[in-house]
Amino acid sequence: MAYGSDAARFLLGDSFHPGGVELTIELAGKLNLTPGSILLDVASGKGTSAFAVAERFGCRVIGVDLSEANIVDANTEAAKRGLSDRVQFQLADAEQLPFPPAHFDAILCECAFCTFPDKAKAASEFAKVLRPGGRIGISDLTRVAAPLPQLDGLLAWIACIGDAQPLESYAAWLAGAGFTIITGDERNHCLHQMVQQIQAKLLLADIMIGLKKLDLPGLDSKQAKEFAKAAKNAIGNNQLGYALLVAQKANESVT
Repeated sequence: MAYGSDAARFLLGDSFHPGGVELTIELAGKLNLTPGSILLDVASGKGTSAFAVAERFGCRVIGVDLSEANIVDANTEAAKRGLSDRVQFQLADAEQLPFPPAHFDAILCECAFCTFPDKAKAASEFAKVLRPGGRIGISDLTRVAAPLPQLDGLLAWIACIGDAQPLESYAAWLAGAGFTIITGDERNHCLHQMVQQIQAKLLLADIMIGLKKLDLPGLDSKQAKEFAKAAKNAIGNNQLGYALLVAQKANESVT
């Protein structure tokens, strides 16, 4: 079950991260955005967050993603919404951002930093393209450093749990790139709510598939239920969570 599949969309909706658009707006509100700001949305998906932030704060947004299909769909949606003049999407890798230094006023990265193979490199790229004094907002899955065998395997990677790290590790990568950490806040309840919603939708899917009113190729309902149950238990035991992290790039010193 991949993020772009019908099964993923049925289970997760349009916003593939805990807290949905409400949490996106909360995080974006910590980035000092104004109508004159240029925001980089890293791993922008189909543009759900970019549209919400542009409409709420009036800023310009450039989204980057590794999926060409997502880029096409997001730019098409921007045109439908009449936002193409200030919301655009392009194919790009977070570890090789194709923008000049100090190009952006702020950066948003939701439920994606944990998936980057070279997190230090990604953090360095963020620092390069962000103006001095600019802020970055990250929301991501967190997990204890100890192994969680019940959450290993393919579904862990699909759910972005596979390489989730403690919040302190994310902060350390940003600090290593020259950022000053402003705040790091747990939002474990958002992840708990999302897992509960997925469990309810899995039960609904079983009923609808049995009645031949729904077809979700690639969905292993039993495996997904077991994984969701294990994730819920891990959240309850504080082994798995979700957090917001806001950091600021240092202002250039005056000599």
